[in-house]
Amino acid sequence: MRHFFRAALAVARKDWQIELRTRYALNAMLLFAVVTAVLVSFRLGPLGLSRDRQAATTLAVLLWVAIFFAALNGLSRTFVREEEMRTAALLRLTTPPLAVYLGKLLINLLLLVALELLVTLLFVALMNARIAQPGLFALTLSLGGLGLAVATTIIAALVAKADGKSALFTVLAFPLLLPLLIVAVETTEVALAGSGWAQAAPGLRLLAAYTLAELAASLLLFERTWES
Repeated sequence: MRHFFRAALAVARKDWQIELRTRYALNAMLLFAVVTAVLVSFRLGPLGLSRDRQAATTLAVLLWVAIFFAALNGLSRTFVREEEMRTAALLRLTTPPLAVYLGKLLINLLLLVALELLVTLLFVALMNARIAQPGLFALTLSLGGLGLAVATTIIAALVAKADGKSALFTVLAFPLLLPLLIVAVETTEVALAGSGWAQAAPGLRLLAAYTLAELAASLLLFERTWES
């Protein structure tokens, strides 16, 4: 087990160093998040100043739209780098498949944490968004981000060798993540409006269950996908 986790951390460290040099995912996610937040703020104004339920709904939808599409822009090449540089075969020979998956998942989680922090700060600053339940809001972002990272990591592995990777990645990601996004939006709306933890509890349970199911399916599928 010690060797397994050491291998996963080595994969994550390698990818993080490459990302710091190329900044492909960071730049793509940053650009999309900033452009989306700025355009929305110019068109809709400071929605957060309103205590209307509709304002909380709109903010929740826009927040997750920005996170979702920024993540798709940045995470679609998770496994493409190894295929383009012809290093995938060496990684297959030296690293257990599940360690590869966990290392890639860890990097995607770090990128999504940075993205969610950035998007939240932009929405608070540009749209005066008021978060009535900060703890609930943070928990919703954490569960939603974890589910997003788990799904995008296995989808990126599936499309790594295909033609038209970016388009295929989006086509596969949207139907898989749509239920997660719907629940995340509803729970985020509760956190913004301050309706209470009791109302958000079903949504949180669904997010946790959906994420665990995604993770179990990904762990079962990845080895066959990676070695095919």
